[in-house]
Amino acid sequence: QVHLVESGGGLVQPGGSLRLSCAASGIIFGVSAVAWYRQAPGKQREWVATIGRGGSTNYPDSVKGRFTISRDNAKNTVYLQMNSLKPEDTAVYYCNRGGSNGDWGQGTQVTVSS
Repeated sequence: QVHLVESGGGLVQPGGSLRLSCAASGIIFGVSAVAWYRQAPGKQREWVATIGRGGSTNYPDSVKGRFTISRDNAKNTVYLQMNSLKPEDTAVYYCNRGGSNGDWGQGTQVTVSS
């Protein structure tokens, strides 16, 4: 059974940084594309970043240049480094493997506020 566990969320001031982690068990993460999504209260889930099997990365314009997705295959973990955080980045962040019908973690709350 596949389990994805996110961690690293918290409260940070605008302009600050956080690094989220997504640790996987039950699967070798390195053979999969992995994505981060986020969902703010009252809003639809939003795609944040993707890292492909070969390490290629993609981001929406809303986070490009501020967020970086990476992976450590030895640790079976994917990371999301978030810099220059803004209040509009406040959301629950989820990692995902396999698209909407794939595997999801439980999420980690990120709050950007002064």
